[in-house]
Amino acid sequence: MDRLAPQARGTARLSLAVIAVTVAAFTGNPASAAPPNDWPQAGKPVRVVVPFSAGSGSDGLLRLIAKRVSDQTGANLIIDNKPGAGTFIGAADVAHAPADGHTLLYTIVVTHTQNPHLYNKLPYDAFKDFTPVVQLVRSATVLVANRNAPFSNVREMVSYAKQHPGALNFASYSLGSTSHLNGEILQQRAGIEMVHVPYKGTADATRALLAGDVQVYFDGTSTAVENARAGKVKLLGVAADKRLTVLPDLPTMAEQGVPGLDIVGWQGVFGPGKLPPAIAQKIANAFRTAVESPDIAELIRAQGNEISGAGPDAFRQIVANDYERWGAVIKRIGLKLD
Repeated sequence: MDRLAPQARGTARLSLAVIAVTVAAFTGNPASAAPPNDWPQAGKPVRVVVPFSAGSGSDGLLRLIAKRVSDQTGANLIIDNKPGAGTFIGAADVAHAPADGHTLLYTIVVTHTQNPHLYNKLPYDAFKDFTPVVQLVRSATVLVANRNAPFSNVREMVSYAKQHPGALNFASYSLGSTSHLNGEILQQRAGIEMVHVPYKGTADATRALLAGDVQVYFDGTSTAVENARAGKVKLLGVAADKRLTVLPDLPTMAEQGVPGLDIVGWQGVFGPGKLPPAIAQKIANAFRTAVESPDIAELIRAQGNEISGAGPDAFRQIVANDYERWGAVIKRIGLKLD
């Protein structure tokens, strides 16, 4: 016969519940799930989505960084290339993933600061659906030309374009990308007319340039330098506010009479929206340590880029500032892609 009063019985049941939870915490019972701030979780791979083709400049650098992060943390980092649609496909994948730090996006400036101004409808919200984690690299772009092009610098190219309106094709790695917008700004600032040919990724755009399907392309510094050293392209000018250390003899676009192309891009890591701050910081620390390792740092600088390492708070502000900056540029040239 139960002789406990109702209040006593309730207290007893509460005590038993507390004991059960306490025991579960020490016995590995499913009730004791891993704390939400644990990263990486044991045995769970980290999928890093890259919205570009395998073999692109961004993809190649990430693979080196990912190997170092894996060595440091013991996590199994899997690179998942999802190119196309102006980075929409890869970005949307991460936007709708669990916010546990095991699905990340490695992308460039276009995804969060340009696309929202270029498209009325996106499969993601650039701010609500993502957590900026770490800006790894700051980079400039270089205007390059096919090695058989009838010009060798920006002034000569502008002169040729004015004499042959519409005869030059310029590549981009996607509609609305930095390479596309730079081409639009170049036409506006120089008073020339070219034909835009968009491709699905940087690798495809570079192949088209080397094959002569297009004559000019705003390329990333690393691939531009590599192809120039191999004699595959001509370097015309730097689209930045100063000359690059790796190319000290190459004048900027402004030095050659075309101002306004002083744009610095970046590569960085994002998590899904509402990623816990503690997890974001752990991921940022791991990636920052990897990118600052001597061999990777030397490679980044040799390619003409700069190491950033800006963590969640600083990166969030960078994204917000670039969003406003690119919005003004896109509005000025009146570009919409849908």
